[in-house]
This record gives sequence, structure tokens and C-alpha cells, in this order.
Amino acid sequence: MEFIDLKEQYRRYKGEIDERIHRVLDHGHFIMGPEIAELEQALSTYVGVKHCITVASGTDSLEIALRALDIGLGHEVITVPFTWISTAEVIGLVGAKPVFVDIDPTTFNMNVDLIEAAITPRTKALLAVSLFGQMPDYDRINTIAAQYGLPVIEDAAQSFGATQREHRSCGVTTIGSTSFFPAKPFGCFGDGGALFVNDDALAEKMKAIRTHGGLKRHQHPFLGMNGRFDTLQAAVLLAKLPHFEWEVQERARIGARYSASLGSECIVPEVVSGNTHVYAQYTIRVPNRDKVADQLKAASIPSAVYYPKCLHEQPVFASLGYKLGDFPESEKASREVISLPMHPFLSEADQDCVISALAKL
Repeated sequence: MEFIDLKEQYRRYKGEIDERIHRVLDHGHFIMGPEIAELEQALSTYVGVKHCITVASGTDSLEIALRALDIGLGHEVITVPFTWISTAEVIGLVGAKPVFVDIDPTTFNMNVDLIEAAITPRTKALLAVSLFGQMPDYDRINTIAAQYGLPVIEDAAQSFGATQREHRSCGVTTIGSTSFFPAKPFGCFGDGGALFVNDDALAEKMKAIRTHGGLKRHQHPFLGMNGRFDTLQAAVLLAKLPHFEWEVQERARIGARYSASLGSECIVPEVVSGNTHVYAQYTIRVPNRDKVADQLKAASIPSAVYYPKCLHEQPVFASLGYKLGDFPESEKASREVISLPMHPFLSEADQDCVISALAKL
């Protein structure tokens, strides 16, 4: 049984993927080839925003977003401690300080009630994470941000394809950022990411930053990076895109089936009213997580823990001065969560094996 079955996905779309890759091999434009613009247009239409800017990774996309907003030394950015390290890592990379607020225990996303207390005169942005495949309440987040004149960045690395009140993830904040890492809901065959924005000036600035700070050769008005997306990876995504909505629907179906069967065995994900969930990870909560992981392994069922340690517990962020107990919901989640096999090709037989194994614990 595969935790995420990328091999089956390739087998199903092999003809389309191979054809797209060979087009690139034939025309030879491996950097910023025509597939880049084609993909950006297709994805901006899908999300419902004016601009999509593809980049080399989801981490680069977050850093470029912060740079485009002129966030740097002496500034603060509010985010959460229960997420992958790149969310806060990029804040430090631009010279700013991550300021953490705790999560809501039901959704694992930012507790909106805690945001205002964390805002100071140095706060320059809110960076909210749509963790595991479901978006936090961006209507409320955007309202609070507007009151303080702050931009909002959505870290949608795990939620591309999800919706909130019929608006797509990546299209509801000042800047949307996602990842095309292979294991994500919409993944390529390497690293990749994208930014989504309606503001023309921000879009032009982000395009420049991803290409060494300039849009014209030998002219560099901004301090940039080499953050371009590979043409071959764009070709892979273009081949997968026609199948993506089917995959999103299958994720929802499989996730709902898990929840219906496991609700009496553990705490299952709750889909908030108005939301859809793409289950980048199908994540449950159990009080005896390590024992559950060992017993699943003994039954040849793969599992994973996202994330066993909160960011304020990481040595790299020790200088922020946080201590254990400062974010109790994040800390509790980090000790209890475990993710089960989830992908659009998961058979009911394999899913039943997972459900049966959990029922015996």
C-alpha cells in the first residue's frame, strides 16, 4: 500500500505526460519556455485571479511574496507554529520576525480570535496557513487585516483545489502561494510553486524578483533570486491539469468515507461549513499516537506525522523567546496527529484495511 501513490498517477496519465515532456525536449526552451505562460494562464483562470506567477518551489513563492511586500529587517509577520518550517523560515530569511499565534484545535488552522492581540506597530503582514487541505476563515482574517492596513498571504501549499464559500484557495487574499512538490494535491515531478494575485504592480514585482530582480536583461531594479519554474515541470502540470478536478472530487469522497468509518475510533477531520477539503493529508488525532503508528507499521500500513515538533520548539527559533506551554493547542496537536494513506487512487479495499487496522487498536 502506498501512502501517496504517484506511480499509479503516472501510469494513468502516462501518454499525456510523456507527450508534453517530449514537446519540451523537441523545442529545447528549458527555461521560461512557452509552457510556463500557458500554465500560468490556465492556473490563473482556474483560481479566478488576474495573475499567476510560477516559481521554483513553494518556499520560494512565500519568500518572493514577502519581498514584493517590502517586508524585511525590523518587521513582524504573524503566522502559526504548527506548520512546515518554510512558513516561518522565509520570514527570517527576509530579515523579519515570525510572531506566532495558536491554532484552532478543530481545523489545525490559525485561531482568528488571537490575531488582534498579536498585532504591533511592527506587524507588516498576516501569513495564514491552509493546513492539511482546508482553509481558515479568510473572511474574518481579511477583515481584521483591513482594519490594520495589513496584507494577507495564504500559504496554500496543502490546499490547492479547496474552496471556501465557492472561492478557490489562492484567490481570497492579497497574495496566494502554493507548492507543486510531488506529494501535494497538484504536484509536478520535482520542486515548484506559484503565486496568485490580482494587483498588477505586485505581479510585475514578483515576476522580476523570481528572475534576479529584473524583467529586462541586465536591468535589475530589485534584489531578486533565481526562482524560475522549469519548463519540463510546467509540461507535467499541464498534462495533469485536465484530471485535477476529478482528483479533488475523489479526495473528498475518500476523506468522507474515512471519516464516516473512523469517527468512533479517533478524532477525524472536521470540514467547516462553507469549506471543501482536499485532504493533502488525511489527519486524525489519537492520544497514543506512537503506539498507533507502530501498530499500523506492523500491519504494513504506511503513516506519517505532520508535524511532531512545533516551530517554537525548533532550535533555529529559540531566539524568539517562546517556551513550551505558550501555544498549547499547537503543542497538543503535534503530539496527537497522524496521517493515513490518502490519494485519489486509493482503492476501497486498501482503505478498508486501514479502517480495520485502526478499529483493532
